[in-house]
Amino acid sequence: MASSAVAARHLRAGFSLAARASSGASRLGRVPKRLSSTVSTASLETPLDVFTPRHIGPRDDETIQMLKTLGYNSLEDFVHDTTPAGIRVSDDNLTDSVIKPLTEAELDERIREIAGKNKVLRSFIGMGYWNAVVPKVILRNITENPAWYTSYTPYQPEIAQGRLESLLNFQTMVTDLTGLDVANASLLDEATAAGEAMIMCLAALPANNKKRTFLVDSGVFPQTVDVLYTRALGFGVKVVVADAQEAINDPAISDDLIGVLVQYPSQDGSIIDYSDLTNKVHGLHAQMICATDLLALTLIKAPGEWGADIALGSSARFGVPAGYGGPHAAFFAVKDKLKRKMPGRLVGVSKDTMGHPAFRLALQTREQHIKREKATSNICTSQVLLANMAAMYAVYHGPKGLKAIAERVQQLTQALAMAVSAKGYKVTNSTYFDTLTVEVSSAADVMAKALEKGINLRKVDETHVGITLDESARLHDITALASAFDGASVPQSIVGGESIPSSFLRTSPYLTHPTFNAYHSETALLRYIYYLQAKDLSLVHAMIPLGSCTMKLNPTSTMAPLTWPELGSLHPFVPEDQAKGYHEMIKELEDDLCAITGFKACSLQPNSGASGEYAGLMVIREYLLSIGQGHRTVCLIPVSAHGTNPASAIMAGMKVVSVKVLANGNLDLVDLREKADKYKDSLAAFMITYPSTYGVFEDTVTEACKIIHEAGAQVYLDGANLNAQVGITNPATCGGDVCHLNLHKTFAIPHGGGGPGVGPICVAEHLAPFLPGHSQVKTGGSKAMSAVSAAPYGSASILSISWAYIKMLGGSGLKTATSMALLNANYIAKRLEPHYYVKFKNGAGRVAHEVLIELAEFDKKAGLKVSDFAKRLQDYGFHPPTCSWPLSTCMLIEPTESEDLQEIDKFCDAMIQIRQEAEDIITGKQPKENNLLKNAPHPMSVISLSEEEWNKPYSRATAAYPLPYLKIRKFWPSVTRIDDAYGDLNLMCTCPSVEEMEAKF
Repeated sequence: MASSAVAARHLRAGFSLAARASSGASRLGRVPKRLSSTVSTASLETPLDVFTPRHIGPRDDETIQMLKTLGYNSLEDFVHDTTPAGIRVSDDNLTDSVIKPLTEAELDERIREIAGKNKVLRSFIGMGYWNAVVPKVILRNITENPAWYTSYTPYQPEIAQGRLESLLNFQTMVTDLTGLDVANASLLDEATAAGEAMIMCLAALPANNKKRTFLVDSGVFPQTVDVLYTRALGFGVKVVVADAQEAINDPAISDDLIGVLVQYPSQDGSIIDYSDLTNKVHGLHAQMICATDLLALTLIKAPGEWGADIALGSSARFGVPAGYGGPHAAFFAVKDKLKRKMPGRLVGVSKDTMGHPAFRLALQTREQHIKREKATSNICTSQVLLANMAAMYAVYHGPKGLKAIAERVQQLTQALAMAVSAKGYKVTNSTYFDTLTVEVSSAADVMAKALEKGINLRKVDETHVGITLDESARLHDITALASAFDGASVPQSIVGGESIPSSFLRTSPYLTHPTFNAYHSETALLRYIYYLQAKDLSLVHAMIPLGSCTMKLNPTSTMAPLTWPELGSLHPFVPEDQAKGYHEMIKELEDDLCAITGFKACSLQPNSGASGEYAGLMVIREYLLSIGQGHRTVCLIPVSAHGTNPASAIMAGMKVVSVKVLANGNLDLVDLREKADKYKDSLAAFMITYPSTYGVFEDTVTEACKIIHEAGAQVYLDGANLNAQVGITNPATCGGDVCHLNLHKTFAIPHGGGGPGVGPICVAEHLAPFLPGHSQVKTGGSKAMSAVSAAPYGSASILSISWAYIKMLGGSGLKTATSMALLNANYIAKRLEPHYYVKFKNGAGRVAHEVLIELAEFDKKAGLKVSDFAKRLQDYGFHPPTCSWPLSTCMLIEPTESEDLQEIDKFCDAMIQIRQEAEDIITGKQPKENNLLKNAPHPMSVISLSEEEWNKPYSRATAAYPLPYLKIRKFWPSVTRIDDAYGDLNLMCTCPSVEEMEAKF
């Protein structure tokens, strides 16, 4: 049982925290007990809304208490023992004079000033980006709701059933509309999804097959082609852009073909019958890939119906703002034969221990964290928050509502086509859904006239303009648009025609599942959203101590501007003078990230951490080619590295060679030196995470980097753990040449339940010329490589979150946040050390910002696995730490600086109590197979069992309320432990029908 002191602490924790206000006051300045008779007016300038004390959890008295527990009198002394002296930067490296802090009010004024420099016009540019109409019920209750945006990837499905169900809705929506068998839970954007599909074509070939040509139809969006060129480099694929229906007859292409990509509808708007082309592709044993539009697929024949093997695209027009390019959820669907080659997360239906249906991530052996250097994709973060928005959009509108929207868009497009044709202009595409390409005498003149009316068009070339309509378009928009074509006017009525060929009209049903036909009123959808939300544990409920994930506060002040029209409504390809605010903010963020990392230049284009890894390695590749060292292709990676590291190296065309680590967790410098010498003529790069994934600052990092540089190679420093560095050290000081940053970790962008993320790279001066460019907007260095993302600045709209976070903390606040993250982790290590083995510490007995605890002894003594501890922790109202990584028998715990002492103590008390429960099993007080840990978690469905059904050697109270605070405030898992094997053996990745539910459950 818990001690009386612990019990008292837990009872207090269940009530209001108002009693802590007095201790919190010290961070805002001393508050007098009564008003003074005289007050200096100068003191009234002192702001009360400074951000640092609002972001950092522990109050001053709690900080002193934690330091005392660890044996220190000051935070500075503690940091000196925790970090190696050789890598610490000077005290003036990151100060408020380097990055001036803004109060929350000042931040609001500044972001409004910046946003006001953007011009919000009507953009009908198209090219895979639309003016989405976001239903307010979704905007307010998902997009702006921390219960949805602060959760993590659903690796613990028992406390993530809500968003897993929503993602299953997303997958069902995609498979229904594309006519294919299996869809994943989203990818980063349409262009990178096309890149994944191209490499899938390669992976689908027999191992000894040498084919390497990938044919891209000339109707594919140019930003997609740009990313395909980049992705092809590492795999030796030859990308050929041509009219696919003609080029397929060229033996030089057909004899070497791995796949074909078409756009459907094409970028010029045409709806083309690709069935004959598909037959030819299949006859050559290659794959047919279709980049498509979900709204169009409500009216035109599904790709699966004419033979496509893979369908992909952006789901953004289903209620996700343009956001100057993102973030947006790409969709990706395949035929059943390709499901085990498909990249990304996949949600499947399984069952829990009571036989009830339950959702979980399926077929995880496909993913990079399992396959490592055998992977052909490094995809990790997806776009879960945006996928959930798109799924809810489909649920809200249903099949009839979506078709009505599509018909309205198509009718407006037809009206515009009739208007411009009546004025003598030629619409070059006779078939269309929402896009027209119009031949004009001067594209510049027409675009200038449209601009006078507040409308942006797409310049195709000097004599053609493109126009793409969407749900937001109204008749008055079309009237204004038509008048730019010599005063054309919209006809009074629309004459029927075959803008969609009758043979290509969709006749097959879609979205027939009850979920898409039950929530069409706002009341109904609101209740459905909150029904799902109640099943998911997020930061609104408790600390999420996932190691290497940095689940810190996502400050409301940084989130609020995200949905302003000035930031959310810009098309990524608008003229630069319409995005001056974005460019100012982007430049400031790049400068701040360079100051933080110590590097010279930055690219914000990579839209995930894994994408940043890949981009960094490709920059190294380009640099080596530029100095005549292109033969260097070996990449050294420690065995402790995250699985994305070897996968990224493979994608960049490198050969992975592993480096050993010592028993104390440190890098084996002897092995590193031997391998650097062995491969000195072919060594390209060394990837290292710092602090290491084992949770310690290694003293030898600068020496390791020196070894690599002496061998003529470059150092890639993985920034996953940058939250332990900011203001204390930096990647450049450690010896790196390039690093990626996880803005969704260190810099407070929310994880969104599994995305979005942003993974910018910062580089040393010699690598700066090779930063990625873009086909439509000038970005990158003077010798820019081709793009790594669809949009020039990746997920641009959420860059405002990290920009604001950095600005509010300022230089000193950033450093304080790092110090407190280190302190919180070491306090946890100290409290748990008598009960669990802390695997790795430095010479002073300190860990970094996370704690690795070893659980192997419990398997030997009681048959208890890491998962048993994790599932039991759910009963205590906590999300488990990272499980079985970086070592299979360990848990990795990271509290971040945002958690206060009360929450940290609750977590420690829970872990200590579980240790006692494990001891009861070891000593025989509880049986090895029927105990609190093996049966965990205990949802209400278990606790409410009848006396006859309750067959457990412990009470319901012990199962549900093992510590006193849980009787006052408890998060309940919604299902019992889920059977992963059953789910993979009986794979079901769409919403199950009533008949399927009856048959399987």
